[in-house]
Amino acid sequence: MALIILIAVFFVCLDRFLKFLAIGSFLNQPIKIIGRILKLNFVPNYNIAFSLPLSGLWLNFTIGAIIVLLLFWFINLLKKQNDLQAACLAFLILGVASNLFDRLKYGFVIDYLDLKYFTVFNLADAMIAGGVIFLVWLMTKK
Repeated sequence: MALIILIAVFFVCLDRFLKFLAIGSFLNQPIKIIGRILKLNFVPNYNIAFSLPLSGLWLNFTIGAIIVLLLFWFINLLKKQNDLQAACLAFLILGVASNLFDRLKYGFVIDYLDLKYFTVFNLADAMIAGGVIFLVWLMTKK
């Protein structure tokens, strides 16, 4: 369990570093990672997931409340020694916290992974999506 949380913390640190590069004008021009398919490209996201037009103080309050509820669920799962679900929640909580930090500090989320024909997102978004997908899979498996 500790190793999984350490991996999640590593991904958040990597996400914060890439966001630092993006916001610090180190990414003046898009940088190709995989040809034209995937590139590093700074894009401020003022909306919620997939650019849905939700923003503002209520969104920040709602996200903060969700983090608190997820933390209580995470602690409860640790007490029950349900490590896989707790690991999914660790990825989810840390990803949400990283994006909430952006929203509170800058007024937008820093997106930097530009996937052609899809969207621009960040590593925290991938942690959130992966955590939710795997958590749902675990819960439906029972």
